[in-house]
Amino acid sequence: MEAFLVSTGLVALAEIGDKTQLLAILLAARFRRPWPILGGIVAATLLNHALAAAVGAAAAEWLSGPWFGRAVGLGFLLMAAWALVPDRADEPRVRDGGVFWTTALAFFLVEMGDKTQVATALLAARYQAVVAVTAGTTLGMMLANAPAVWLGERITRVVPLRWVRLGAAGVFAALGLWVLAFGLG
Repeated sequence: MEAFLVSTGLVALAEIGDKTQLLAILLAARFRRPWPILGGIVAATLLNHALAAAVGAAAAEWLSGPWFGRAVGLGFLLMAAWALVPDRADEPRVRDGGVFWTTALAFFLVEMGDKTQVATALLAARYQAVVAVTAGTTLGMMLANAPAVWLGERITRVVPLRWVRLGAAGVFAALGLWVLAFGLG
């Protein structure tokens, strides 16, 4: 349960102001069809984060020892610094297909190498719980992106993104320091 809850909270915080949230706002403003957009986000996130969690868990299983624990801890500290860097929205380049497929493909591609994908791999390495981490990070993505879809561009006027980025950076830093001090177990 801890893996699920930490994954949910961490990704929900890290996702606010992220380029995928900005993409959700852009898609909502463009298509004005929230249900297929939300469905596309869920599908893309489940696939993307399941792959990332599987890679993270496999890496932790195959690569053990104190140096790997230090690498994961340092990874979380790097994620803390990365969380402080604002993202900008890129116009999706997908032209054909329905709203669901456009959203799913755009989200899957934009999420590749994103901080939440890297965080998913690190969390799976830390907790060795692929399903719980995937479910948690997917829920975290939806907690951050569903309001963006429903509220569209108005969300950016309500949420002070700087403070949320600082909160996400603090959580990543705390996890990194915890892993460095106490190891992965």
